[in-house]
Formats: sequence, structure tokens, C-alpha cells
Amino acid sequence: MRTQYGKTTKLLLCALFTALVAVGAFIRIPVPLVPFTLQFWFTTMAGLLLGPRWGACSVLVYVLLGLMGVPVFTQGGGPGYVFQPTFGYLLGFIAGTWLTGKIAWAKAEPDVKWLLLATVAGLLVVYCSGTAYCYWISNFVLGNTLTFWPLMVTCFFLPLPGDLALCVVSALLGKRLIPHLRQYQSK
Repeated sequence: MRTQYGKTTKLLLCALFTALVAVGAFIRIPVPLVPFTLQFWFTTMAGLLLGPRWGACSVLVYVLLGLMGVPVFTQGGGPGYVFQPTFGYLLGFIAGTWLTGKIAWAKAEPDVKWLLLATVAGLLVVYCSGTAYCYWISNFVLGNTLTFWPLMVTCFFLPLPGDLALCVVSALLGKRLIPHLRQYQSK
């Protein structure tokens, strides 16, 4: 009975975070090329609270829903979305969520500094994936020349302060919530 309750709880939390990431796509501050959304915050919280496997699963389901045509991405959905310069961030969200969860769950009782390390590591994965994909798709597929410094300013430096603030908020909130959720989650 306890095992089934735990699995049901994990599935519900996974579905909840899939929905939250979708909602986070529409809470945005418009900036050039890469809009600032709350997707990163929800994907980070998924990694912190659900662990690497279930957190990444929730984000993967979100990405698959969008690729199937459900308009959950910032600019719609569908398989053609892979040609958007921002699609690399979506791939980075999956890997970043997994890494955030892996680091956060490596300690039985993580402190805020450890959780902050986990969130920043996940952020770096998201930025590396998003920036590299944006450069590749813009220059080699779409034919839009994008040089290194404009790319770095737009894809890295511009969203960095807001995302670092979200890392701090996530670490503080995670410290409070993780002990309550770990009873239903295995590594």
C-alpha cells in the first residue's frame, strides 16, 4: 500500500511540474531573441523537489507535448519548433533538471549552499545548450549570421541576473520543501 501511494504521488508531482513548466512559458518578460520566462525556475524546482529521474521526466513530457503540437512553448508548438533558435534551451532544461536533481539529492540533508550549487550547475547546462543551439541553428540552418559577442550578450549575459536570482530563490525554497517530499521519492 505504501509503495503504490508513493508511486502515485510521484506521478502526480511529475504531472504537476509538467503543467507548471507550461504555465511558466507564458509568464515572460520580452527581451530580444531569448524571452525571459519562469520555465527555468519551474524546471529547477522539479529537479530539486522530484530528484533527477522524476524531475527530468516531467520536463521531457513537457517538451514532447510541445513537439506533438500542443502550444505549450513560448511561441506555440509542433515539430517545426526545432527550428526556433530557443529550442536548445528546452533540451537544456531536461539535462539541467537532471543535473540539478542529481547534485541536490547526492546529500541526505542538503544545505542552502549545496542546493545553490545544484541550481547554478543546472543553469550552466541550460545556458550552454541554449547558446550552442542558437548559434548552430541561426548560422548553419536558418542562414542568419550571428557572431559570438551578440550571441553571448543575448543568450547568456542578458538573462543571467534574473536566472541567478531564481537560483537563490530555488535553493531557499528547496531547503524548506525537500524534507517533506523525500519521503515519497527514491534516488
